[in-house]
Amino acid sequence: MIFVIDDDEIMAECVAKACGEKEVKIFSDAIAAMRALDQGLPEMIFMDVMLTGPDGFSFLNETMSYVDTMKIPVVIISAVDFGKVNLGDYGVVGILKKETMKPEDIKDYVERYC
Repeated sequence: MIFVIDDDEIMAECVAKACGEKEVKIFSDAIAAMRALDQGLPEMIFMDVMLTGPDGFSFLNETMSYVDTMKIPVVIISAVDFGKVNLGDYGVVGILKKETMKPEDIKDYVERYC
């Protein structure tokens, strides 16, 4: 199972579709995604950091505080330019820019981590 966390419904649906045959759960906010972790852990997470309500970094801080969730690979999908910032301590394995990413980019991460 893959979590997609993005308050842009169209973007979330596009990411989910690019995940192929994998089961995907879409969340429009960090709180709903955190609650869903109690029902089962995803193999990986695609998420935006600029969310309505608590932002993506709040979600990442929370997941990093638990042994069972801290190892979930996370790919950030954002319009924010992170430059050379290292987000590996948050479990981030990649950053995709919303403006330039392609469905193949999503597929590559799914194949690598699921």
